[in-house]
Amino acid sequence: MSDVGKESVAELVVAWQAAHGRNHLPWQQTRDPYKVWLSEIMLQQTQVATVLDYYARFLARFPDVAALAAASQDEVMGLWSGLGYYTRARNLHRCAQQVVAEHGGAFPCTADMLATLPGIGRSTAGAIAAFCFSERVPILDANVRRVLTRLLGFEKDLASAANERLLWSAAESLLPQKNLRDAMPRYTQGLMDLGASICTPRAPRCSQCPLASRCVAYQAGDPERYPVKTRRLARRSESWQLLLLRGPEGRVWLQRRPASGIWAGMHCVPVFADDASLSSYVASLGDASRVSCNTLQPFLHVLTHRDLHLHPILVTGEIAERPTEEGEWFGPDQWAAIGLPAPIRKLLDSTQAQLW
Repeated sequence: MSDVGKESVAELVVAWQAAHGRNHLPWQQTRDPYKVWLSEIMLQQTQVATVLDYYARFLARFPDVAALAAASQDEVMGLWSGLGYYTRARNLHRCAQQVVAEHGGAFPCTADMLATLPGIGRSTAGAIAAFCFSERVPILDANVRRVLTRLLGFEKDLASAANERLLWSAAESLLPQKNLRDAMPRYTQGLMDLGASICTPRAPRCSQCPLASRCVAYQAGDPERYPVKTRRLARRSESWQLLLLRGPEGRVWLQRRPASGIWAGMHCVPVFADDASLSSYVASLGDASRVSCNTLQPFLHVLTHRDLHLHPILVTGEIAERPTEEGEWFGPDQWAAIGLPAPIRKLLDSTQAQLW
């Protein structure tokens, strides 16, 4: 790892951010920890353009942490639907409740304390502490990790926890030393902005980077080799059979997903692993002559490390008032208010005419 002139890196980033970075996003106009925390959770693995509308809707419905804590999980999940990575929403709700119950509705003001809350890891805690309280702490989200490993020529494998700790230490050594109230928020935002707009995973625009003259990877001509991480999660494919049961007045039978796994705790149509188990379930619904089955167009839903091949079946006819003990009939007017996974919501919307 090379010495890159640590004393000037922070100043270069701060100056660049002021002139060229993102300075007009709604969560940048506040030091309110609630609003900054909400944006940071939403921005995890999600593009800014997607987050903007969700952020505004959440604040309109939950203007402060007490309002969010008092809401039902279904309402929170319903507003979150479409953002994906639904564990974030469950942790968001739990975190709000813990802030109210254990901290009197005020977010802790240090990164160490923030990191004890549900869903807030070290990097998110650092971002909140830097933006809201100007604490001199580093962050290492994916964008910043890429910027710093290239800048420093950090060749160690980040699949190793020990090497990850070394990078954290290096990140800390680069932090601003003075004028922390203004410098820490701008430096932290500057690293994020560089990673999002300049130091991209492919074809980085190194000639426009304020750190180009000090960047080891750029000087060596191979920035795309960083960061180094050998262990990757393997992609898997699964085939799910989705059962749409049309009940009275076009309502659909929905069940809660298990507390862990894909779409945990959300409402969903019944899911089956194969045709045989689905057929057996349908046979239990009543007289086969009074039940009609229609195969709908299958579709693919892509998760981070999994491909879900979804095969929906629409069943109509004389169906028991309660097909199973677990579940409930929901009409179209109720779908928006409950936590539905985005592909299930789209499926229901696209088949609404058939359901009615």
